Amino acid sequence: MEEMEEELKCPVCGSFYREPIILPCSHNLCQACARNILVQTPESESPQSRRASGSGVSDYDYLDLDKMSLYSEADSGYGSYGGFASAPTTPCQKSPNGVRVFPPAMPPPATHLSPALAPVPRNSCITCPQCHRSLILDDRGLRGFPKNRVLEGVIDRYQQSKAAALKCQLCEKAPKEATVMCEQCDVFYCDPCRLRCHPPRGPLAKHRLVPPAQGRVSRRLSPRKVSTCTDHELENHSMYCVQCKMPVCYQCLEEGKHSSHEVKALGAMWKLHKSQLSQALNGLSDRAKEAKEFLVQLRNMVQQIQENSVEFEACLVAQCDALIDALNRRKAQLLARVNKEHEHKLKVVRDQISHCTVKLRQTTGLMEYCLEVIKENDPSGFLQISDALIRRVHLTEDQWGKGTLTPRMTTDFDLSLDNSPLLQSIHQLDFVQVKASSPVPAIPILQLEECCTHNNSATLSWKQPPLSTVPAEGYILELDDGNGGQFREVYVGKETMCTVDGLHFNSTYNARVKAFNKTGVSQYSKTLVLQTSEDTDSEEQTLPFPVPSERLPLRRMSPFSSTLNLQPSFPGRSYFDFRSSPHQLSLHSSLQSLNAPGCNFETQSAPYSQLVAWFAFDPGSAHSDIIFSNDNLTVTCSSYDDRVVLGKTGFSKGVHYWELTIDRYDNHPDPAFGVARMDVMKDMMLGKDDKAWAMYVDNNRSWFMHNNSHTNRTEGGIAKGATIGVLLDLNRKTLTFFINDEQQGPIAFENVEGLFFPAVSLNRNVQVTLHTGLPVPDFYSSRASIA
Repeated sequence: MEEMEEELKCPVCGSFYREPIILPCSHNLCQACARNILVQTPESESPQSRRASGSGVSDYDYLDLDKMSLYSEADSGYGSYGGFASAPTTPCQKSPNGVRVFPPAMPPPATHLSPALAPVPRNSCITCPQCHRSLILDDRGLRGFPKNRVLEGVIDRYQQSKAAALKCQLCEKAPKEATVMCEQCDVFYCDPCRLRCHPPRGPLAKHRLVPPAQGRVSRRLSPRKVSTCTDHELENHSMYCVQCKMPVCYQCLEEGKHSSHEVKALGAMWKLHKSQLSQALNGLSDRAKEAKEFLVQLRNMVQQIQENSVEFEACLVAQCDALIDALNRRKAQLLARVNKEHEHKLKVVRDQISHCTVKLRQTTGLMEYCLEVIKENDPSGFLQISDALIRRVHLTEDQWGKGTLTPRMTTDFDLSLDNSPLLQSIHQLDFVQVKASSPVPAIPILQLEECCTHNNSATLSWKQPPLSTVPAEGYILELDDGNGGQFREVYVGKETMCTVDGLHFNSTYNARVKAFNKTGVSQYSKTLVLQTSEDTDSEEQTLPFPVPSERLPLRRMSPFSSTLNLQPSFPGRSYFDFRSSPHQLSLHSSLQSLNAPGCNFETQSAPYSQLVAWFAFDPGSAHSDIIFSNDNLTVTCSSYDDRVVLGKTGFSKGVHYWELTIDRYDNHPDPAFGVARMDVMKDMMLGKDDKAWAMYVDNNRSWFMHNNSHTNRTEGGIAKGATIGVLLDLNRKTLTFFINDEQQGPIAFENVEGLFFPAVSLNRNVQVTLHTGLPVPDFYSSRASIA
């Protein structure tokens, strides 16, 4: 109700309508306000002069009024009467609610009559303050406009619903609380006003006074005033003129201007227009509902922007702090070098000082001794030692020869710090990429009624939010490993429903989905928990698609908030493949650790139960020197050293076989093939550490290697075009190798168990291509069946 209040206020005075009248443009005005904004027009343009001149235009012709609009849409602040040669112009003002109005050129004459009965200036014109259409009044003045009884009733109900206590209607200043209501006068009185204005004597003694609350109820229940015809004030409206779109009385039909117009029953048109208004309100209600939801979305965006801003600022501060830490570490290293140079210079100078001091002391002693010898008067004694002293003096003098009295170290530090590249980099430090202006898609919604599990398969369905305006180019579905491990992508595409087969029986999986477009990826949907069947031997049944959700209860979890940097393209065979059998068409995932009996699909022809899986090499975990091509199925290396690359799929159960063909083999390198853990060393030959089990082979022979232990040298090597087969039998816990469809040596490794990834190590002289989804060699299947 409070939102409706603006509809109930006059555009001129800003208060609730009092005796509202309906203008021909369908807007409303208080009767007093309408009189206040009347403007007098020239005599020559009065309605009488227009009729006398032969103009047959009616007083309230809408089309002509549109053509003679008083107000220009440009907000010039002035209104002019279009179509009048000498029409006055009056500056416009603004009402309390901001609508432009045209005040009268002079104040209206004082009168004691009501606004409806008081005479209006002759040849007056009124301009609607809302749409600015103008109208020249006829002789009836404001009485020619119909009164809006419906609006009066709405305002009355609104004021009654808002009023905490009924107030006296006759108090001049601050109204006091009413104590009675006169049913005949339809007025609320306080005690002083009742004694003064409604004394209990004379004709007023017969009036019935009731409490205010009862009077409010009786006022609501009292019959509405019936609107009367504006042309025939004593007649009530009885018909509806279809052409003029207004109620009329029977006299208007017989002798008035509506006599030749099409008319219909007032009650029928009342019901028809009520129905049309209800239908229009339904559409408007839908728009209002969408607007409310849109406002909720915008408020959520405000919160998300604040959260993202805090996260981004924290990330920026962390990056800058990392740069500062790196600079401080480098500063400490440079200071250490300076201190080392300082100590070296001091040591050299101090050593030279010590050496010179000793020599100087020896030289001074020799000089003093020679002076004392010269003082002796014994010639024979002097000559006995003079030759030796002369040689010692010359030798000592030679020792002070060239370079001896030159400093071995300069006082300057021969170090110069070149910080200009770093300063330039700091000045150029900026965000690498500014995100596109177009937003990312909205968060997808998982449709619980269409999500279900059956045996060891799961069907998931999702959709975009109803009010989402940003299209999604595709979706990314992720599942964990059924044991609370890391999420992995199982589907990337445009479809909104996906069935994943080959899950572990009696396991609980978490699923989530997100949307992407060229701008980026959305946040994850809420996480959905699915439980697979406990019966691993359950018989397959033909079920309708999708399976009803009642087959298994689903429960929702809290939102998952991490993000993923999505690449602009998705290779077709990197993540999944489709495989058909006589019974089903299923999506087979390359999901880490989702390989259980029945994963992907079980072959129908082979007597030995084998799991057929399609996968490719994994660029994310490979060494940076590995070069990928052919949808990550072909690899080589840019280094002369051995580098390791793993497959995308990890195996923990079942029998798996894959092959690698040698596309290029130069200079007799030693590539290695086998399986490894996820944390295997990537910068050395496969099998050097305890995380890998491999066979490395050259052009003549091969060896098995694990934890740098070489065993089982076997004759027979590889060349360009050769095929290496790897058979991982996790049922028997063995690993076997093949070259050109022949088993190479004995079973390479036994008692292997856990999670293994296909692995290869190679250098730049080798290029191999991976082939997956292959059956086990026939002789091995036969031998295993016999065993």
